[in-house]
Amino acid sequence: MPALHIRNVDDAVIKELKARAARNHRSLEGEVRSILEAAVATPSVDAKPRRRLRLRTVSIDTPVVYSRDVIYEDDDR
Repeated sequence: MPALHIRNVDDAVIKELKARAARNHRSLEGEVRSILEAAVATPSVDAKPRRRLRLRTVSIDTPVVYSRDVIYEDDDR
């Protein structure tokens, strides 16, 4: 299996990684491997991110119906 060498890692980063590894009951190497595996398992930056749909409604005398086109009208931005 190929090896990965990372140079010039700040001491504070190493300290935090060691603490995180201890919390997760892993070695430093195991923790870094887990972080890297999780990073490549997430969708690519090129993939369109999902956005939360936020609607605000106001009580008025007549009911308001939002069409799908109105709800998603700015979905291309």
